[in-house]
Amino acid sequence: MNLFRFCSGLKVLGYFMILLVVAVVGVSYYAVVVSTWWPVLIRSDHGALSALAALIIFVFHFLLIMLLWSYFTTVFTDPGSVPEYFRREMGGGDSLEAGTSTDQGAFGSLGYCTKCRNVKPPRCHHCSVCQRCVLKMDHHCVWIVNCVGARNYKFFLLFLFYTFLETMLDVIVLLPSFIEFFSQAIKHSSSPGKLASLVLAFVLNLAFVLSLLCFVVMHLSLLSSNTTSVEMHEKNGEVRWKYDLGKKKNFEEVFGKKKAFWLLPLYSKDDLDNMTSLQGLEFPTRSDIDP
Repeated sequence: MNLFRFCSGLKVLGYFMILLVVAVVGVSYYAVVVSTWWPVLIRSDHGALSALAALIIFVFHFLLIMLLWSYFTTVFTDPGSVPEYFRREMGGGDSLEAGTSTDQGAFGSLGYCTKCRNVKPPRCHHCSVCQRCVLKMDHHCVWIVNCVGARNYKFFLLFLFYTFLETMLDVIVLLPSFIEFFSQAIKHSSSPGKLASLVLAFVLNLAFVLSLLCFVVMHLSLLSSNTTSVEMHEKNGEVRWKYDLGKKKNFEEVFGKKKAFWLLPLYSKDDLDNMTSLQGLEFPTRSDIDP
C-alpha cells in the first residue's frame, strides 16, 4: 500500500485554507476600515487626523489588492510540469529507466521518476500531494492548494511580501484601539460585536506577522543563494552551490530582468521569451564549478 496516496487529502484541507484567507481578509477589512478608520475620516474635524485616516485607508486597499492579486495568481498558475514528450525529445534511454542519470547537453544531468515514468529535468522533484513532478519545486503549500515551483515562485514570494506588509499595517493601526479595548469593555461604550471583531482582527494579524516574518527571512535567504526549500536539504553542506550566480543574478532568475515588473505578479514578454530558467527546464550554472 502506498501511504503517500493519503497526502492527496491535503488538497481538501487547502480549499478550507482559501476560505480561511478570505475570512481573515474580511475580518481585517471590517476592523480596520469599516469600524475604525472610516468613521474617523468622515467625522473628524481635524485636517491632520482626516489626512492620516485617508492615507491608512488608501495604503490598506493598495496592499490588499496586491495581496489578493499575488495570492490568486499563485493559486491558479501551474508551477510547471515535465512536458509530455520531454523524454523522447531528450533521447532518454534504458539507463534512465533504471533510475540513473545522464548528461543531456545544455540541460545537464537528467534523472528519472519511477512514479511518473518520465525524465526529470534539473531541479525537478516529485510531489506526493499533486501526484506529479514539479519543475524547480520549492514545496507544496496547503494555503494555495498548489505546489510552488519555477513558474509561480515569484508570485508566492510577492504574496508573502504583501501579506506581511498588510498584516503589519493592520497591527500598527489597530494597536491604539486594542489598548482602549479593556476600558471600553468595562464602560460598555462599544457594542460587543465591534469589540469582538477588533480583538479577533488584531490577534489574527499579530499571529500572521510573527509567522510570516520567519517565512520571509527564510525565503530571502534562499532567494539570495538561488536555492529552493527542497535543495536546502540536498546541498549536504556544499560550500559552492552551482546555481548560485551572485545575489543580483539570483534575484533576476526568479523576478526577471525587467525592473518595472518586479513588484507585480506577472512577467514581461521579453523575460518569458529569453530567460530559460523561468520555464523551469534549463538553468545557468556557475562557470567555476563542473556541471
